[in-house]
Amino acid sequence: MKRTSISLPDDLATLVQHEADRSATSVSEVIRDAIAKTFLGRARKIPFAGICDDPKMTRAARLDEALEGWIDDIDRDRG
Repeated sequence: MKRTSISLPDDLATLVQHEADRSATSVSEVIRDAIAKTFLGRARKIPFAGICDDPKMTRAARLDEALEGWIDDIDRDRG
């Protein structure tokens, strides 16, 4: 486990301390749980997804057809 220092505003530090007291756990555990709930299991956004929304671009929609053609070409080239 890696040790990390963070600075919290007083009101947030108080909330974290109250939650730690309420749940009979450490402040570190409360913060680890909050970070895990925020970041783990969340689907990562792909920044470039959808930037090219052009109905004229149908190649991706016909990807299977293109791949079948490539497979035939590769097999033919291998002899």
